[in-house]
Amino acid sequence: MTRVAIDAAGNGRALELWRHSVGLGGISPEPLPAAAAAAVRLLRPRLVRIFVQEFFRAWNASGRADWRRLDAYLDAVATTGAKVVAAITLKPPVLFPTIDAARWQPTDTGRWQELIRALVHRYSVEKPLVTHWEIGNEPDIGEAGGSPYLIRDARDYLAYYRLTAQAVRQAFPAARVGGPANAGLLNPPLPEFVERCRAEGTRLDFLSWHLYHSDPDLHAHQTAVARLLTRRLEPRPELLLTEWNCGFSPRTDAEQSVQPWRAAAVAAIVLALHRAGLDYSFYYHVHDQRCCPADFAPFFSPAGIAGMVRHWNERPHRFGLFGVDGELRPQYFVFQMLTALGDEELDASSTDPAVRVLAGRRGSDVAILAVNYSIDAPGERLVQLCLGGLRAGPRRLALFRLDAAQRWSAPELRLLPLETRRTWVGEHHECELRLPAHSVALLRLDTCES
Repeated sequence: MTRVAIDAAGNGRALELWRHSVGLGGISPEPLPAAAAAAVRLLRPRLVRIFVQEFFRAWNASGRADWRRLDAYLDAVATTGAKVVAAITLKPPVLFPTIDAARWQPTDTGRWQELIRALVHRYSVEKPLVTHWEIGNEPDIGEAGGSPYLIRDARDYLAYYRLTAQAVRQAFPAARVGGPANAGLLNPPLPEFVERCRAEGTRLDFLSWHLYHSDPDLHAHQTAVARLLTRRLEPRPELLLTEWNCGFSPRTDAEQSVQPWRAAAVAAIVLALHRAGLDYSFYYHVHDQRCCPADFAPFFSPAGIAGMVRHWNERPHRFGLFGVDGELRPQYFVFQMLTALGDEELDASSTDPAVRVLAGRRGSDVAILAVNYSIDAPGERLVQLCLGGLRAGPRRLALFRLDAAQRWSAPELRLLPLETRRTWVGEHHECELRLPAHSVALLRLDTCES
């Protein structure tokens, strides 16, 4: 039997799970559906991450601003209640007349900076939504990552970063500016770019990268590597994993999107990132979208468009918390469970590495998140929960579990309990918890009247 020990007396450490949020975009200019936005709002995010993609056509052929599509998109995002990390992936034809991902420099750098200043003024000043501006998206793989930029030479990326970051800060001096949002942490240009920032005194407010992998320990390891890469930068940039999810699967059938292991992997990864001390992470993504080739035709190559169509229409990854038509996925409830843990972290330990645990409290209410997820040795676990430091008295116990049974009410976005009961606890309390292979459980002990 696995033993999990919880010290409910508290340690004074803040539990800031709002640092693990969600992202969206890069596939379609269609705004976030109202139902999905309302669902995200229930998670109380402080930041979400988006793409400012060229298909919003923010500048017309003469280079004049047209904010209508981008206004509609960002207005919908604003209803989540969060501020925004915005990745700049723009290539207006007036400054990039040739469709070529390897061409990163605009034909008129002064005009480019003027357009960036207008963009930032619109969405950081007039509409105070964007606090973080990310320069580019996956420049190490270009169109394969949904971006019109392929910049693998660190000198080129640094030049593009400086050119763009200068304009961002001119328009909004309080902006946090960073990048390069690499698809692979150690791919060019990222490591050399960081070193050049240090050597040449270039300000970098945050370093960002992406990871699609189902091993939680790899996510934690890459956070440690990123911290090592930035150790000599002053001040130390924040570390942002601006896109992450489970690994890409060779299967893309509909049933796979609701298999229990996905929710368990998501929960295990968040707990690993939390333990690693990552500043922010953004699960990609809120909802699945269809890709329309016409949206990409003005700035993507035919091969790039074919890749987007394959990724999102023909063999969709179904990464969303919600499907294209709003169907609910169990991963949504992982984030809902995280919001239930409170604002003070409790010391917690497990005798089995396959059972990851995080506990928190709000006032006298205690909540425990337990995840049974193992790549190497999946299997059912019986867990003995041992709590100490409790305030003695009556409690309402509620147990929720994400597994194959799908116990939730989709219209209400509400998990249905596996068990609820009144109980009484002393300073020490024990109970057993069954965790099927690849499952996530939330146990709450709320104070109540006797």
